[in-house]
Amino acid sequence: MGRGKFKGKPTGHRQFSTPEQMLAGTSTRPRTFKREEAEYEEEKQEEESEEESEEESEDDSDKKRKGTQGVIQIENPNLVKAKNLKAKDVDMGKTTELSRREREEIEKQRSHERYMRLQEQGKTEQARKDLERLSLIRQQREEAARKREEEKAAKEQKKVETRK
Repeated sequence: MGRGKFKGKPTGHRQFSTPEQMLAGTSTRPRTFKREEAEYEEEKQEEESEEESEEESEDDSDKKRKGTQGVIQIENPNLVKAKNLKAKDVDMGKTTELSRREREEIEKQRSHERYMRLQEQGKTEQARKDLERLSLIRQQREEAARKREEEKAAKEQKKVETRK
């Protein structure tokens, strides 16, 4: 079947055999696969048997050392050995030192929290300005509401007078 100018990807043509096909032996997979699988199983069994024999030999002799290590014991002063700490050995009471960035971040958060508390209490300069602005706006709104009421009352008064 023609696909046009471009070929599709090869992954689109994969056919997987069903369990029935595999049992019947009519699978489309290559015949070499069974041989490779059998070889892999044999290698796995050989490795397991080697590991068992190695464990027995390790019990007999402590460690086999490479080269001259068995003859001469050398301690390298520049060699830093990795310290593996277990969970039970860790001291929970010991506090870790914070890095400069972490300290600055914590200090910044604290100062912001302190500023916001003062802002809520109205003790900062910005809070004072905001409160003054709010009081001016409230006064203006009250005056506008009074004027509207007076105008409304005046209109009603005129309507009453014109009816008479």
